[in-house]
Amino acid sequence: MIKYQLQCSMAHEFEGWFGDSEDYDRQEQGGLLTCPVCGCEKIEKALMAPALSGVKKSSVKKETPPNPFKAMRDYVERNFENVGERFPEEARKIHYGESDKRNIYGAASLSECKELVEEGVEIAPLPGAPVKREKLN
Repeated sequence: MIKYQLQCSMAHEFEGWFGDSEDYDRQEQGGLLTCPVCGCEKIEKALMAPALSGVKKSSVKKETPPNPFKAMRDYVERNFENVGERFPEEARKIHYGESDKRNIYGAASLSECKELVEEGVEIAPLPGAPVKREKLN
């Protein structure tokens, strides 16, 4: 058996298993291959990394891709004012012109966020931020 990484003309990638390379060629030429996402029949082999025999997986250094949410959070923490639990109050003051316009961040419950949005206050969640939980009575 051989596994190929395949790609349709719409750039959907998927894998396919074949008895051998001739089996793939036969199916591809016979129009028997279709994309499971969109049904496209124009399928090609996608680029694949070669298997390295004799190399232990633990000896290959895996790079962790950068986390864009961490980068965003770090930027906000460096450049915005943390108003903590006062976030809903401060956001309203800025929105209604009762306080100078400035960039802030802090904590708010889901219901507080909903109220701010309903009032037209522009807010956005900060990925990775601590969540203020609703108090249950």
